[in-house]
Amino acid sequence: MFIELLKAALLGIVEGITEWLPISSTGHMILVEEFIKLNTSDAFQEMFRVVIQLGAIMAVVILYFHKLNPFSPKKTLQEKKDTMSIWYKVVIGVLPAAMIGLPLDDWLDTHLYNYQTVALMLVIYGILFIVIENYNKGRNGLVQSFHQLSYKMAFLIGMFQVLSLIPGTSRSGATILGAILIGTSRTIAAEYSFFLSIPVMFGASALKLVKFGFHFTGLEMMILIVGMTVAFFVSILAIRFLLGYIKTNDFKAFGWYRIVLGILVMGYFLTFE
Repeated sequence: MFIELLKAALLGIVEGITEWLPISSTGHMILVEEFIKLNTSDAFQEMFRVVIQLGAIMAVVILYFHKLNPFSPKKTLQEKKDTMSIWYKVVIGVLPAAMIGLPLDDWLDTHLYNYQTVALMLVIYGILFIVIENYNKGRNGLVQSFHQLSYKMAFLIGMFQVLSLIPGTSRSGATILGAILIGTSRTIAAEYSFFLSIPVMFGASALKLVKFGFHFTGLEMMILIVGMTVAFFVSILAIRFLLGYIKTNDFKAFGWYRIVLGILVMGYFLTFE
């Protein structure tokens, strides 16, 4: 039992770091699971891979609770309206992924959840990060606040989030790239990506739990709780790191990292599969 819980903790660390950095949590989980295999059913592992994200998403809820709480007594009426505006823009941004992702969930798991797709997406989006950052060099995003983020922009960023349905793309990577392309600052791009993740991850986790059927053994429940708890605490550190990093740096380092990781993933599976 101890070994299985240790594996869950290690997977929680991987999830907590990679969920928020634009480097693909799925790509890392596929590679790490080659070395850290849970002694559970395939159905549980498929569910665990998604539901562990609930721990990560709670980190966003805690860190941004005041900013996202429209009922805070500390806020003026205008501030409450501004907060509701953020939520409206989040809903608009989530619609494309919900409409396209829900019907395709099973098909995507069956046909695209493989190392070839993940490795390819890691490299492609790594290159895109470098190209886009070079293109934007010296430019400041026109959108420096959520008040300046229009509903049209929110929807367009949501369309970019649809791309993350392909494993290895990185949900945060797709939304951040999209936001930067349409003219937001890196900080707004990152924070809006965080906020979009709240309904997306809750929805995806609920879907997987329903499909799994809530039939947990005692060990499976403990594995899930440990993984989510570790992911929560590690996510807080990862989010704070990213927000501090992008104040003085661009995303090109993540692009190069993705390219190297994609090559390693492809090389590993071609060699040992």
